[in-house]
Amino acid sequence: MTSRLKRAALAAAAVFSILPVQAARAQQPDAQAALVARGDYLAKASDCAGCHTAVGGQAYGGGLGLTSPFGTIMSSNISPDRRYGIGAFSYEEFARSVREGVSPGNKRLYPAMPYASFSKMSDDDMRALYAYFMHAVKPVPEPAPPTKIPFPFNQRWMLFFWQQAFAPREPYRPKPGRDAQWNRGAFLVQGPGHCGACHTPRGPGFQERGYDETSPTYLTGGVNDNWFAPNLTSDPGSGLGRIGEKDLAAFLKTGHGAGLAAFGSMVEQVEDSSQYLTDEDALAMAHYLKSLPAQKPSGRYAPHAVPDLSARNGNRVDAPQSVGARVYSSFCAQCHGVDGTGVPNVFPRLAGNPSVLTEDTTSLIRLMVEGGNSPATISGPPRQAMPGFAQTLTNAQMANVLSWIRASWGNDARPITANDVQSLRQKLHK
Repeated sequence: MTSRLKRAALAAAAVFSILPVQAARAQQPDAQAALVARGDYLAKASDCAGCHTAVGGQAYGGGLGLTSPFGTIMSSNISPDRRYGIGAFSYEEFARSVREGVSPGNKRLYPAMPYASFSKMSDDDMRALYAYFMHAVKPVPEPAPPTKIPFPFNQRWMLFFWQQAFAPREPYRPKPGRDAQWNRGAFLVQGPGHCGACHTPRGPGFQERGYDETSPTYLTGGVNDNWFAPNLTSDPGSGLGRIGEKDLAAFLKTGHGAGLAAFGSMVEQVEDSSQYLTDEDALAMAHYLKSLPAQKPSGRYAPHAVPDLSARNGNRVDAPQSVGARVYSSFCAQCHGVDGTGVPNVFPRLAGNPSVLTEDTTSLIRLMVEGGNSPATISGPPRQAMPGFAQTLTNAQMANVLSWIRASWGNDARPITANDVQSLRQKLHK
């Protein structure tokens, strides 16, 4: 081979040896972008912004007060600022904080942070979240207000024993005998979605009374910040027994489904989190929830036609003579209908509404006192608002109308007293 041919062969070999390196370098940005995108999706599914963004504050800058039985816990700055946020965290420190509730310096986190649920997320999930927070979130160079709660609950070292006793540590493992959709839904509900943090009752140690479907109390309803998160099992009264999977998936995406509308803290959860789920993931969550057997039944619904408000109510008093019926006719019927069926995707129905039939009436009374609004989402209907009646109706009138609603159109639930209303108003200072 001549020297010229040798030089040409060497040049060609050099070119071909460089091509795989260039291809690998070209793939690296794509792989990083995919990892960050996955982390973005997981952060939304986990509702990180919902707790770590103060009202009017910068995203992930912390400072939102979270109510607990021990006092108000201030959420931390989880932006990538190296001084005030998590920018100096290694991956291992980040993963331990999220899944075990232990930050650098062995600082133990209060269970207002749902690390008991996040423990079910995998190492791949953690790496995606880490990439998102470190590379796609804007640093917030401001400290979050410190948490100030009374002794002895301010002694974080005691949380070591709480975590040992109550906090799970194993990632989610697919259940044999269940299909891929069920397992995907179970992972999302139990893990990133941390539905049990609100919808599972708490024990004396503020621990959730169950973290998956093996517990009979899992997702049977719980009170948080003076809102009652309803029963998500298949109870046909106050649970999901009469709601189909597609309607439930629509509710997660838009806050509306089966004639129901999200209210209270669920409004923020839909707006900040579940509206961004893929259709497949929303259906997977609905599929899993619908598989849960009925637990903790309360209230009943036997639909029947009610032509007008002249029909008798559950107290056997003619409607025109009933305070509850008169209040409903004057203040409620215009939106919710004379027959309690509401307006689909606008005003929720009251006939057969699980939140109307539930044993715990905290949310029902609070809505009457304060009012509320439905979510504003990308794909859902416009936001609608309900006025509060704290300055319009007396405690007795509110109790009467709620009791009338809970005994009309086939609804069958216990009455509400004026003392029930007064008790909650004192807690709300309204």
